[in-house]
Amino acid sequence: MLVFYRPLRLELGLSRLSGKIEVVTPQDPTDPSPPLSSGTVSEVPQLQPAESPGLNGAVATEEAVPAAPVVAPDDPNHERPRSTIAEWTITILLLLFLTTTLVQAYVIPTGSMEDTLLIGDHLLVDKLAFAPYGPVSKYLLPYTDVKRGDIIVFRYPVEINQTFVKRCIGVPGDRIRVINKQVYLNGVRLDEPYTYHKSDYIDSYRDNFPGEPNVSVDRRATDMLLNHVVNGEVVVPPNSYFAMGDNRDSSLDSRYWGFVPRENIIGKPLVIYWSYDAPTDQLNTSSISLDHIVDLAEHIFTKTRWRRSFMLIHGYPIK
Repeated sequence: MLVFYRPLRLELGLSRLSGKIEVVTPQDPTDPSPPLSSGTVSEVPQLQPAESPGLNGAVATEEAVPAAPVVAPDDPNHERPRSTIAEWTITILLLLFLTTTLVQAYVIPTGSMEDTLLIGDHLLVDKLAFAPYGPVSKYLLPYTDVKRGDIIVFRYPVEINQTFVKRCIGVPGDRIRVINKQVYLNGVRLDEPYTYHKSDYIDSYRDNFPGEPNVSVDRRATDMLLNHVVNGEVVVPPNSYFAMGDNRDSSLDSRYWGFVPRENIIGKPLVIYWSYDAPTDQLNTSSISLDHIVDLAEHIFTKTRWRRSFMLIHGYPIK
């Protein structure tokens, strides 16, 4: 699940400036695999009457002509607070626009996408790529359709407030089957160099899909198994996608909760802007814990995965 921070954090549930990702999947008790894992005006003194001698030697009083009030130059510091407020307002509005429309930051709290995405990877997600487009905007903005092999960030269909990150395996109309951990798409075995298996153990449901569930699955998965299986293959319905984690033995994905509706898709990850080796319990929350702050203060330089910083994220084309 992706976690969305302020900064946000992706399951992989970046809504705060990171999102998080759930990866723990129910499993067979006999399976040795690990569990699925914001100017002043100065006052001028008045002139006093002046005395001067008259023609007859008497002292005459001469009325001084009052001078026009002099306006002191504006104090440049006086306008600074007002201009500063305006600058901050514009900055905040711009950030809100960017984070709600273009990009959003998430953090990966679980391992369902290992080794493509690691626990502690902080991502920037492009929210524009898969956004619904209008009759004019589709010619002006870089919209794309979700393709097989794309890594997608989406709202978890079971709990819409959580954000997941998975790889799209099937698009509408595709036929999907798993035999002994190998995925077959439209009858052809897929070449998947990105997958990661922690164990050779073959689970009767997880690794031979679709089949009879040996664990509790969501009602959406039950509907999928009852109404969208033809000749032993799952057929992806319109406006839906079949998603799986790269860590196939520890991924809570479409095998357990069904299809991803098109309207649930948020975007696709663009870049890992920072990667930090932290445990799931420090990342699997919507706010930064005190333990995580202490850990950062002590180990930020030694536990940062410098080689992953600013790493671009690409899908893998599946034909």
